[in-house]
Amino acid sequence: MLATLATTAVVTHTGAWGAGFGWAFLLIPIFWILVIGLIVFLVSRRRREWAHAGPNGGYGPPWMRGASAESTLAERFAKGDIDETEYRARLEVLRTNRPNA
Repeated sequence: MLATLATTAVVTHTGAWGAGFGWAFLLIPIFWILVIGLIVFLVSRRRREWAHAGPNGGYGPPWMRGASAESTLAERFAKGDIDETEYRARLEVLRTNRPNA
């Protein structure tokens, strides 16, 4: 009677899950591999965009990049660090030496 009970329990247990449930345990590592791969892909893509973005083509996120030379010159003129003739002369030099994009 004990052997019959044990056999019934084993048959019932494997019958409830089905004989082919073992493959489902592979889904967990596959899921995490895909999640990590997606994160790496998105970060590398974003870094490429940051490297080629912006007027001065600087590297890094837009909020960490330095200001352009013209805006820095305009700030110095607005603060009174340089006068108008110096501002116009430096601005002309910047615009003539601007790299072609």
